Amino acid sequence: MPEPTLSVIVITRNEAANVAGCLASVAFADEWIVVDSNSTDATCQIARSLGANVISTPDWPGFGVQKNRALARARGRWVLSLDADERITPELAAQVRRVCGLDANRHNSIASAAEGDGKLAGYEFSRLSNFCGQWMRHGDWYPDRVLRLFRRDAGRFTDDLVHERLIVQGPIGRLDGELLHDSMPSLDDAIDKLNRYSTGRALDKFRAGQRGGLGAALSHGLWAFVRCYILRRGVLDGRLGLVLAAYVAQATYYRYLKMGMLAQPPRRPFD
Repeated sequence: MPEPTLSVIVITRNEAANVAGCLASVAFADEWIVVDSNSTDATCQIARSLGANVISTPDWPGFGVQKNRALARARGRWVLSLDADERITPELAAQVRRVCGLDANRHNSIASAAEGDGKLAGYEFSRLSNFCGQWMRHGDWYPDRVLRLFRRDAGRFTDDLVHERLIVQGPIGRLDGELLHDSMPSLDDAIDKLNRYSTGRALDKFRAGQRGGLGAALSHGLWAFVRCYILRRGVLDGRLGLVLAAYVAQATYYRYLKMGMLAQPPRRPFD
C-alpha cells in the first residue's frame, strides 16, 4: 500500500457541531486521524461517517500529548494539524494541495511536491478568529500566525496542557489564504474557555519555573489590554474590539494570579 501524501490530524471532545465542517474543508487529504477524549455526543460517529480513523482515549493528558498521540497514528509524508472548530478556506486548500503535491492538474504528485516545497519543513497559516459572532481583524488575534502543515518526520508538539507549540526541525514558509477559527460563538463560551485555559496555562508556566502573583497579574493584565486595544489597533474592530481586549486582559490577569497561588503552600484548616 503506497504511503499517503497528506494526513490530517484532529483532536476532539464533544465537537459534534464542528467536526463535519472541519473534515469537509480538508476532504482532499489522503487520511484523517481523529483522536477523541470521552465525547458524549455524536462526534465519533460523524467523524467515522466521513471516513476518519477515530481513536478513543479514556483520559485527557492535555493538548500537546493528545496531539502527539494523533501524530503517532499519521502515515502521510505531510501532516496538517487542525482543531475541530477550524476550517481552511478554498484559497488555503489550493496552497496546501500545491505544496503537498496533491494538485489534480499535475500528473506526477511526487514531482509536484518536490517542486512546490523545496527544502521547507513546515508552513504557517494566517488564522482569522470569530469572537461572539464577529471576525476579528485587528488586536492580538490577527494576523495570528500558526504553524500547522509540516513534514511528518520533522515535527512534534510540546507537552503543554494548553497552547501547545509545534516544533519543526527545518526552515518554515508561509501560505496564502486563511484558517478560519470559530471557537467562541458566545460570551458564555469565551468565559468558560478563559477559566479552563488560564488554569492550564498557569500550571504549564509554573512547571517551567515561572512565578506570578497579584502584582504581576495587574501589570501584565494592563499591558495586555494596551497592546491588544491600542498598539495592535483592536479599537478598529468596534464594540467587540473593546470586549476582546478586556477578555485578553482578564485571561492574562487570571493566569498570573493562578501562577502565584500555585506557589503558595496549602493552608491547613483553622490556620
